[in-house]
Amino acid sequence: MSVRQRKGTDKWCHDYFDGKGKRHQMLYSTKREAKEAEAKVRMELKGNIHVADPSSITVSEAGADWIKACDKLERSTIASYKGHLENHINPNIGKTKLSKIGVPFVYAFLRKLREQGLSEPMVQAVRVSLGALLSNAQKEGQVVFNAVKEMGRDSKKGDGRHKKRLKVGVDIPTTEEVKRIIEAAEAGRPRIFLRVAAITGMRASELRGLSWDMINLTKSEIEVTQRADAYGAIGSPKSSSGKRTIPIGQKSVAELREWKLACTSRVFVFPSIKGKKKGGVMNHSNIIKDWWHPAQLAAGVTMLKPAVDKEGNPVLDECGEPIIKTIPKYSGLHALRHYFASLCINAKEDGGLGLAPKLVQERLGHSSIVMTLDVYGHLFPKGDASAELAAAEAALF
Repeated sequence: MSVRQRKGTDKWCHDYFDGKGKRHQMLYSTKREAKEAEAKVRMELKGNIHVADPSSITVSEAGADWIKACDKLERSTIASYKGHLENHINPNIGKTKLSKIGVPFVYAFLRKLREQGLSEPMVQAVRVSLGALLSNAQKEGQVVFNAVKEMGRDSKKGDGRHKKRLKVGVDIPTTEEVKRIIEAAEAGRPRIFLRVAAITGMRASELRGLSWDMINLTKSEIEVTQRADAYGAIGSPKSSSGKRTIPIGQKSVAELREWKLACTSRVFVFPSIKGKKKGGVMNHSNIIKDWWHPAQLAAGVTMLKPAVDKEGNPVLDECGEPIIKTIPKYSGLHALRHYFASLCINAKEDGGLGLAPKLVQERLGHSSIVMTLDVYGHLFPKGDASAELAAAEAALF
């Protein structure tokens, strides 16, 4: 391994043999760059992790290998990964070799996605997919390190100073709003579904996959052991922590006992009653369209929003004024999961359960306490430490 100036040019050359005995010659503009490259290669060869630039595959090729390695994941997950790869990763950096991908490169890629008009959640979803692609390539020995992972945990969420906190009445329904929504919902399946969602905090996929054998009416509890994916296929929860037992009250037990007698399915608690899926798993979009949004509109839990066309431009009336329409205040069912979390966290004197963070994590089925505190930490009671502070001051003064 040597660094020398290439004869007859102003370029500096770095010669070396890789772990397979193959000779490589790399050119650099300065002696310093060549020396730095030599030191890097020497360390990688010593650790048996070196991948020569000419041998490095492209992001597109690594992406194809990654998708093949995902064959045991849910169809909806694979479809999402393919969408990120085909629509955003390959068109922008597909021809780039893995050896060229460093932290600055990834930051530039994410910035380019934002400039292309992608929403921040989509940018972060693509970032996660790129990280998974690089992890698979790293496992296969096609790249030395994962640049996305090197960016650190903070990069997943952007600048923490501007992170949006969930607010009661904005992102989290109030108890009064939830009560009105449930009472306004159509009697039977819709009303019971929304009530169970509010008192258990189960994910929409878990509710859609909820079967009667998961409900113990004698012990007043629901044991979450499965979920339904976007295609209606039944599988395990999102993580091992997703398998959990959630207690329910006696009024809910009585309502579910009565519903069990009227339910048309002996398998699913909230079965589909239409079309080819009759008796099977409910479609998520139908729950939103037929149950969740109509219940909010009927309950008056709404907000005003300017109407827009397919291109996102304001729709005007005959006088040229923007048309304002009334829409449901909370778009997705996850709002009820947020409500359940706030119910668990709030102090008993405020109408909540006053549960400890670790127990809240278990009830929600989060994979870690960090996730629970990241999302809901600001909702936990802070307490009044004025007396303790006064005592500390007295000791110092």
